[in-house]
Amino acid sequence: MDKLGIDYISILPEIITGTAGILIMMIDAISRKSRKAIYGAVALASLVASMLSIFTLRGRIGTTSFRGMIVTDDLRLVFALIFLIVTFLTVLISLHWIEEEGLPMAEYFALLMFATTGMLFMAAAGDLVMIFLGLEITSISSYVLCGYRRSDTRSNEAAMKYFILGSFSTAFLLYGMALAYGASFNPSLHPSATTNLQLLKERIAAGQLFSEPLLLVGAAMMIVGFGFKVSTAPFHIWSPDVYEGAPTPVTAFLSTGSKAAAFSAFCRVFILTFAMASVGVGTGSMQASGVLKDLQVTSTHALYGMAVLTMFLGNITAIVQNNIKRMLAYSSIAHAGYALVGMVAGDWRAVAFYLISYAVINIGAFAIIELMARKGDKRTEIADYAGVGFQSLGLASALSLFLLSLAGIPLTAGFMAKLLVFKSAWGAGLHGLVIVAVINSAISWYYYLRVIVVMFFSEPAKGFVKPFVARTFSIALVIMVLATLYLGLLPGRVLDTLERAGNQMVARK
Repeated sequence: MDKLGIDYISILPEIITGTAGILIMMIDAISRKSRKAIYGAVALASLVASMLSIFTLRGRIGTTSFRGMIVTDDLRLVFALIFLIVTFLTVLISLHWIEEEGLPMAEYFALLMFATTGMLFMAAAGDLVMIFLGLEITSISSYVLCGYRRSDTRSNEAAMKYFILGSFSTAFLLYGMALAYGASFNPSLHPSATTNLQLLKERIAAGQLFSEPLLLVGAAMMIVGFGFKVSTAPFHIWSPDVYEGAPTPVTAFLSTGSKAAAFSAFCRVFILTFAMASVGVGTGSMQASGVLKDLQVTSTHALYGMAVLTMFLGNITAIVQNNIKRMLAYSSIAHAGYALVGMVAGDWRAVAFYLISYAVINIGAFAIIELMARKGDKRTEIADYAGVGFQSLGLASALSLFLLSLAGIPLTAGFMAKLLVFKSAWGAGLHGLVIVAVINSAISWYYYLRVIVVMFFSEPAKGFVKPFVARTFSIALVIMVLATLYLGLLPGRVLDTLERAGNQMVARK
């Protein structure tokens, strides 16, 4: 590492995934006879290598590089593993799908790699500028993936809506960052303003700000920007149309990986920088305690209201949906509300466990929907699942398990995830919020059980053709079923790891 803090080992996971994306494009460009299997193989190999590189960074926990732009801590490593697992599963369920659709393979897997690289940078960001760069890398790749089925008007519409509204929300986020940057300037104490999260944290704690109202307005605008990215109400309007119109594997990726990436940055800014800004910085001053109190109260009230509105809107609207992709889109909105409960409680570990559980469950559900829908996503109405339990018992049973887990039925990953988030919020004194969340979880049972009833207690739909299950798809499905049961029945090891990670972060402060 030189005096500029340049340390390429610290960004090894990002280098691997980014290089894999470039390599896939180069192979496609120079290869005369395209070997379709090689693109997926390169993507999977790079994801495994990137996962292994995460463990090499454990000895660097607590360090920064590139002048504080990159941070290596437990939050980064935990969320990085979530992103890599999500992309790994997405690649597995996409291999047969993209061949059947007749779409270009190289660009698809390259875009997945680039999107993952952006997500990794978001989790590793120690600076507001790096968060923005990671977000844009992910967003641009996601816009293209949404419209990847170019001959489908629904896919084109989804991409256009996502691009326009995504650009609008990015403006809010960037303007909020600019205001936070301006608020950190104090010429009598500092030579310049800063976007570095650690320096921003110290200046907030010491009361060394140019303007407290400027910081509060900036924080509010960042909440709007992050709220769009994680699809919380009232910033959710894009997600139902985009999730329904985008190719199903892309929908699975967006609803899990992109959401987790936005939550990682959300947690770093509002839990580790703003809400916990006074930890380990010193006693500060009376002015400092006022700044911190105003910031904490304002952000907590805003997130509290967003969580309540998001849960109710997502669950109630999902009840009346007849398209299963649209139903799961509103379900995804509701689950963002549950994750927000953990954020209001200030517990990033609960949020992380919730997101990894939600990821394996939701990708599993969308994977089966992809298989049932067949080419062009033509069979995505709930009525199309009538009697599937009699004709394809294995797939119907797996989908039932994922739906029950999303509903939070005991002995599944979804139950443990909700229990951890609710427990964290209850311990923080947020009793009303927990009661609202439990009520909403009960509401969700209706539309999840509705699909199961249609599959097992209805006459088989006409024209049903039992889908072909590719080997790679079967491997992915087995992994997700086992993960759903493991995280529900034996979550101890994962929870212990998260507990140690949180304790170590507090100790280092």
